[in-house]
Amino acid sequence: MNTLADFYQNLGLALSLLVIATFILAGLVKGIIGLGLPTVAMGLLGLAMAPSQAAALLIIPATLTNLWQLAFGGHLKGLIKRLWPMLLMIFLGTGVGTLWIGMAGGHWVVQGLGAALLLYALSGLFLPTLHIKPRHEPWLGPVCGVITGAITSATGVFVIPAVPYMQALNLSRDELVQALGLSFTVSTLALAGGLFWRDALGGGELSASLLALIPAVLGMLLGQWLRQRISAILFKRVFFVGLGALGAHLLISG
Repeated sequence: MNTLADFYQNLGLALSLLVIATFILAGLVKGIIGLGLPTVAMGLLGLAMAPSQAAALLIIPATLTNLWQLAFGGHLKGLIKRLWPMLLMIFLGTGVGTLWIGMAGGHWVVQGLGAALLLYALSGLFLPTLHIKPRHEPWLGPVCGVITGAITSATGVFVIPAVPYMQALNLSRDELVQALGLSFTVSTLALAGGLFWRDALGGGELSASLLALIPAVLGMLLGQWLRQRISAILFKRVFFVGLGALGAHLLISG
């Protein structure tokens, strides 16, 4: 697929509108709670297209919005020093997993995506906040990293178990938001490399992904505006309930 027009012509009008609406919603969620763009995008797009195609659309919006999130906070040097073992294993696990497992679009991949979404939603709704002691970080961080990488390579979802792990590190709010941006950036770049190696990320896909950046940024800006005006706790609950329902649907129907 060589051109942007070819890509969206093959998708058709209905799917093109779905892409636009999906990235507005995904950007909105990320703007309010600091994460969720790849999760929402892969979940909704996974209903109508192959996971590899959905992941290709995700590359540029996810990378640039994560870099945007990563750039602010003032804790980058300390976070890299603390989290680099996990980040390294996320990169290696995602890259190797994408080359080895790939995203062939089979039923088990769709069901895996549903299971990851459902698990994340249930953990957000019902599990208490865990606290990890510093002495466990040297081994637990890499373990969480390689598991996150494997799940990312199969589903395009970056959050399990990296997000719960980072939430358990007793980071400040600004540190956590910046750490999420750092982790997601590493995952996205590794996923892009694997997709490119498998010839699933050509010029047409990158152009289409660049166009998807526009609704994603608009949604993120709107989400940041809304975050100052609504309860983030209430929105998180609604978000996790919707995410769980979507995950259950994919798990059952995949």
